[in-house]
Amino acid sequence: MVDRSEPTDRVLVVIPTYNEAENIEPIVERLRKAVPDAHVLVADDNSPDGTGDIADRLHEKHPEHVHVLHRKGKQGLGAAYLAGFHWGLDRGYNVLVEHDADGSHQPEQLPAILEALEDADMVKGSRYVKGGSVVNWPTSRLLISRGGSLWTRLCTGMNVKDITGGFNAFRASTLRAIDLDEIASAGYCFQLDLAWRVAKAGLKIVEVPIQFIEREHGESKMSKDIVTEALIRTTLWGAEYRAGQLKDLAIKGRDQLQQKLDKGA
Repeated sequence: MVDRSEPTDRVLVVIPTYNEAENIEPIVERLRKAVPDAHVLVADDNSPDGTGDIADRLHEKHPEHVHVLHRKGKQGLGAAYLAGFHWGLDRGYNVLVEHDADGSHQPEQLPAILEALEDADMVKGSRYVKGGSVVNWPTSRLLISRGGSLWTRLCTGMNVKDITGGFNAFRASTLRAIDLDEIASAGYCFQLDLAWRVAKAGLKIVEVPIQFIEREHGESKMSKDIVTEALIRTTLWGAEYRAGQLKDLAIKGRDQLQQKLDKGA
């Protein structure tokens, strides 16, 4: 179980990057202003546009608060976050945050997410609860996102409105409880996988409204393959979950029938 009395004072914000040279510096500087005590880890997948070099300069400017993890190449969003989580857990951070590099997540909203973590095991910045919103998304992208969250709720029974959202904060003990080494999902599906594992562990997920803004610079990493992976994995999780429910009902019904037979004997 997760102990919510544990401190939440050592915060690490993990920012995966691949070709985010135009975005990484302003995002890091905004984070430094919004949460001055937090540390930032830029996990760069050997970006050919020089993002890693910019991150190194930010480390030189803020040596105590900005760190850089240089990775060998592009291996996917999920792999970058997992590497960042392990980096932070190994160094004793007790809160770990997922944060996009492209400006879609607003650092100024992070304090509210961290505050909510005081009474939760995972907090999701949510576009789809009251007060949340999405800015500058095409209708097709919004339908994919909302449809993905709805399908996952139907399949798994999770009571989370924005399951696909990627602006998330975790207690370190939460990440340790869900066995990160078993996670193989990439991209869009990675967020579903994390939320599903937290929910299955019986831990508390809280949603905080955020305004999500579509990136102004660079290209989205979303692809048909990532969406397909999410649909397949979610359907399989849901089938396993619903099969377990049916099995439990069958066992309960059998036991009740046996009790009636025993009373009548």
